[in-house]
Amino acid sequence: MQFIDQARVVVRAGRGGDGIVAFRREKYVPAGGPSGGDGGRGGHVLLRADSNLQTLLDFKYKRLFEATPGRRGGPNRCAGAGGDDLVIKVPCGTEVRDCRTGILLGDLTEPGQELMVAAGGRGGLGNAHYLSNRNRAPEKATEGKDGEEWQLQLELKLLAEVGIIGLPNAGKSTLISVLSAARPRIADYPFTTLVPNLGVVRKPSGDGTVFADIPGLIEGAAQGAGLGHDFLRHIERTRLLIHLVDAGGEDLLADVAVVEGELQAYGHGLAERPRLLVLNKIELLDADALEAAMQDLQRHAHSQGVLATLAISAATGVGLERLKATVWAQLEAAAAEQSPTVQEITTVEPVARPRYEPSA
Repeated sequence: MQFIDQARVVVRAGRGGDGIVAFRREKYVPAGGPSGGDGGRGGHVLLRADSNLQTLLDFKYKRLFEATPGRRGGPNRCAGAGGDDLVIKVPCGTEVRDCRTGILLGDLTEPGQELMVAAGGRGGLGNAHYLSNRNRAPEKATEGKDGEEWQLQLELKLLAEVGIIGLPNAGKSTLISVLSAARPRIADYPFTTLVPNLGVVRKPSGDGTVFADIPGLIEGAAQGAGLGHDFLRHIERTRLLIHLVDAGGEDLLADVAVVEGELQAYGHGLAERPRLLVLNKIELLDADALEAAMQDLQRHAHSQGVLATLAISAATGVGLERLKATVWAQLEAAAAEQSPTVQEITTVEPVARPRYEPSA
């Protein structure tokens, strides 16, 4: 399946139905009076988070979404039927923004959350509404109003608690493949990973934690170089980062500095995100070289406030249990510090935004 994490769409709510001019005509009922009914409202357009979707691929082929209009009113004060609401399913973790202003309209993170992005037009009034002492037989009715029309930017940010970052070919895909059931493409050349990969890693208690393998970062990624700029957004929601360092690199500290510099340049708090510094491929080093490398990394980690420094070999499995234990401990500590209030949210209210007149 092609991974699409950004899309632009146009949503158009249904037009309200027209009110009608009608008079009551019944035998033995003199001067029946006006009885024109109101038109029904147009259908709304709503976005709903669906846990079964993983990409915005559907929006690559369809860009315009329209709700049904309301029906016109009927005689005998019968109101027209309202238009059916259009519900568009999006993956969990989708941010919705107005294309013109960039205003964030909503962030759908929980399955079943809904966001109304276009309100249906109001139905017109029938002539029964205009009955008065001065006008006993009004012949006036109003048309239905047009529904809202908006251009939206959809942006998917993966929901993962742990993000794996590093330079290309640092072993990120190998690590997530041995920790979980994910099967990303793995090869011995850089930029093998072209899209983020998700894997569920089981805790000793049986609960699962989602890990995200992000394509390799290179110098200038935050400005668009390589693939990192396109996918750095997917680690914005993570609570912990695993910074993987290739033990076969020529200058380990320089490699670490490149990734840290890109996190700082990208912003969004990624540079301050709790992280572990993990030396991978230790089977390439002898005991003395490994000890020297770990000492350098530990000094750097201490100066940068990194939580811990570990040594592993994803290919042989050395140090993986310690890595997982450290991750679980850090996640539990972070959860204890935050102690958020649990609140069930089923509907997201749209924020205030400038009015926009629908196109003709």
